[in-house]
Amino acid sequence: MKTYTTRQGDMWDLIAFRFTGNTEQVEKIMSANPEYARTYVFPAGVKLNIPEFNSVADMEALPPWKRV
Repeated sequence: MKTYTTRQGDMWDLIAFRFTGNTEQVEKIMSANPEYARTYVFPAGVKLNIPEFNSVADMEALPPWKRV
């Protein structure tokens, strides 16, 4: 598992995009950081856990209409 230190103004979808190239994995990142699940806009300096992504397995978990 990687860690990411937030920048002022980061939001979940932006963090997901930085690590995966899309916003489809937001829930997986949020699940790895339940203590911040109700945070919408992050201040600078929050350390988040970023889970590893296996693109094939992660894509299979998506509904068919969201698979790219």
